Amino acid sequence: MDVAVPANEPERLEALTSYAILDTLPEIGFDEITELAAQICDCPAALISFVDPSRQWMKAKYGLPPDLSECPREISICQVTICNNDILYVPDLVSDQRFNTSPLVTTGLKLRFYCGVPLITPDGYALGTLCVIDFKSRELSFEQREALRRLSRQTMVHLELRRQVLERNEMLRQLEKARDRAVAEKSESERLLLNILPPSIAAELKAGERVKPRFFDSATVIFIDFTGFTRIVETMEPASVIDQLDQHFTRFDDIIAKHRLEKLKTIGDAYLAVGGVPEPNRSHPMDAALCALQIMDHLGKLNRQREKLRLPPWLARIGINTGPVIAGVVGKHKFTYDIWGNTVNVAERVEAAGVPGRISISEATWQHIKGRFATEARGAVEVKHKGLVNMYFLDRIKPEYSSDPAGLTPNDRFWKQE
Repeated sequence: MDVAVPANEPERLEALTSYAILDTLPEIGFDEITELAAQICDCPAALISFVDPSRQWMKAKYGLPPDLSECPREISICQVTICNNDILYVPDLVSDQRFNTSPLVTTGLKLRFYCGVPLITPDGYALGTLCVIDFKSRELSFEQREALRRLSRQTMVHLELRRQVLERNEMLRQLEKARDRAVAEKSESERLLLNILPPSIAAELKAGERVKPRFFDSATVIFIDFTGFTRIVETMEPASVIDQLDQHFTRFDDIIAKHRLEKLKTIGDAYLAVGGVPEPNRSHPMDAALCALQIMDHLGKLNRQREKLRLPPWLARIGINTGPVIAGVVGKHKFTYDIWGNTVNVAERVEAAGVPGRISISEATWQHIKGRFATEARGAVEVKHKGLVNMYFLDRIKPEYSSDPAGLTPNDRFWKQE
């Protein structure tokens, strides 16, 4: 038997694939159609099958062995039906030269009768057939053949509905994936926004797309800068420089957050933070002083280890000043929460006029913390563009207010002084 191939075979196979029907589990809707076809045509067997490049695969069958699910395409009778795009009615297969040498007729099932109707898509592609078979020759009435046609159309309706359900489910799955991606992207965006902006400022930005600048009549600015940074960089690989700076600044971040300060930015090897902004509080001068002491303690421990390894130390100057500031968000595509005003400038000058490894504070900050912290007067120090500025070195928490010998951690009495 010659293998029949439809003229539009590539397109037909593509259409067959779109229905995702091959090798699927039995479905009662198709099973009932085959049983009804056999009863109407008074035949012992019926099947719904689909023809792919190499086989005829049976989606539903009635009156055939349970383990029979496919046959090679080259011996299939249904392949002729899909080429005709019309009913194929063969009362006696043995008498028909097209089929009398087929193994389905001469051996195996020993079929004698076949009547099949192609399952044609709305676009005109014959995917397979609904057929009835018998093991003896027989005749079908016109009404029986027409009934088989109508059942084939109902089979195609059922198949089309199934495809639409699959497409809907796939669409819903894609929508769900898109929703999950959108949720994940939104969460990531919010996480990144919170990494660069304080929570209250981020919330204001999301609500109104801009942040109104605010004046704070009292805030404490802390400015940290590494001295001799250029010398250190010259002895290290670039990746190592960045890695160590990242380790230092990450530790600073932890200490800053612990003491309710807000990190604003890093500029090269410099680090800027503020207390009392954007959430006002009364303790920001003490918070900044405690923060500075713990940062210096961290660097001191690190440098003692580096000294043993004969590595250059990471020495920092810290400058602190208290006063009014203006705060707001600048930028449109890359947001930055920043502060401006004379208080910021003085903090930077106090740091620049400081001593490596020491914490310098302005007189404005000293007035807020002098009762709790041990300090050393530096007197009036000449500051660029500011003239003489009274400064102090911050040494530690006073012993009576400290819970540790180094004077780094406040005790209960420290906070009762509020």
